[in-house]
Amino acid sequence: MNETVLTYGLYLALAVGMTIWVARTLHKNGRIFLVECFHGNTELADSVNHLLVVGFYLINIGFVSLYLKTTDDVLGARGVFEALSGKMGIVLLVLGAMHFFNLLVFTKMRKRAHLAAMPPPVPPMLKVEA
Repeated sequence: MNETVLTYGLYLALAVGMTIWVARTLHKNGRIFLVECFHGNTELADSVNHLLVVGFYLINIGFVSLYLKTTDDVLGARGVFEALSGKMGIVLLVLGAMHFFNLLVFTKMRKRAHLAAMPPPVPPMLKVEA
């Protein structure tokens, strides 16, 4: 087995393993946040949480698969580590960007839900003249 095939195998194992770990962490810890966004509707929150995990897997494993190929020759242990670090760095940046995008979307949803639940504003009691 040459170094390029070894790099592919290590890359797939690391990238898919990291994707699974991040997805499980987001699924477990995101439930509470989603329940609040959906005003305590746990069935809806669990359903959305599951759908988000499925989408997360599809996008990330699809990206990992598309990003597998390397055009450079991988020579020796140093080449394996350099190729892996470059590929894994990009995968981790994509995972992080997706995480922060999800947080942004759900934070906006949460703010909108809180605004809808607030009582209407009180009209002013007196008029101030200059």
